[in-house]
Amino acid sequence: MQRREFITLLGAAAAAWPLAASAQQPAMPVVGFLSSISAADRPHHTEAFRQGLNETGYAEARNVTIEYRYADNRMDQLRPLAADLIARKVAVIAAVAGNNTALVAKTLTSTIPILFTSGVDPVKAGLVASLNRPEANVTGVSWFAAELGQKHIEALHELVPKAELIALLLNPNNPEGAFYEQSAQNGARALGRRLLVLKAGTAPEIDAAFATLAEQGAHAVAIGSDPFYAARVRQLAVLAARHVVPMISAGRELPAAGGLISYGNSVTDAYRRVGIYAGRILKGAKPPDLPVDRATKFELVINLGTAKALGLEIPPTLLARADEVIE
Repeated sequence: MQRREFITLLGAAAAAWPLAASAQQPAMPVVGFLSSISAADRPHHTEAFRQGLNETGYAEARNVTIEYRYADNRMDQLRPLAADLIARKVAVIAAVAGNNTALVAKTLTSTIPILFTSGVDPVKAGLVASLNRPEANVTGVSWFAAELGQKHIEALHELVPKAELIALLLNPNNPEGAFYEQSAQNGARALGRRLLVLKAGTAPEIDAAFATLAEQGAHAVAIGSDPFYAARVRQLAVLAARHVVPMISAGRELPAAGGLISYGNSVTDAYRRVGIYAGRILKGAKPPDLPVDRATKFELVINLGTAKALGLEIPPTLLARADEVIE
């Protein structure tokens, strides 16, 4: 071989090395993140999801891509958004912010793993047939939000023992509210109290609901667990202060925003655990091998500043049980 020919071949081979190396690198896995709310709502939950992925060795943009799809509280958008992720052939879909998200995704694919977040019993909600060994392609993380209705009524009774009429605010677009309402009715019945059930699925409807509870003379209000309400905690806190009504919800976001009290599981930690499950699936785990992760820790958060503004004295027994007191 002539020297010039050798040099030409050597140069061509060297030019091909980067292409060959690139071809040998595995494609970066893609995770779908499907949410019923908007990107601006509760960004700390999305960050917690990424943290869970990080704990399993996956960092966004470094060795995993996350495709985000938000329905902006429009349930009719969930189906086309889920279909888009499925067409993208994502490795796993985190279908969060309400059971509807996962139920819609479940109707569209039986092969791509789906991870849900649920505040009700996933079996009753139709997400899985078994908690210990989920079937097919669905598993996730659940907590006890819907079952907390009775506990919330009991806490409000402890705060305002003379309150005979307690308002209950539910989102008509979320079927999970029926579980919370049933639990709250049980609590009210046991205490001999009446419930005023109000429905609100938009910001203006929330305003109208508070006007109604004031007109009807409700002495306290319990907020049903709902992703939309969690995104409207500031509005809820302002309205409760304006109408001078004690308010309770499941998420600590409410007292942190100026509301009075919350009792429930940490939803932020639930999103972190969904991220961990997503990482495990990327490593080869199958949904039936991942039992539904049920939260067991509850936290009671009280805002003393709000209590003072409402003219309420928090009972010492309730303060003693608080996990966090906001001054």
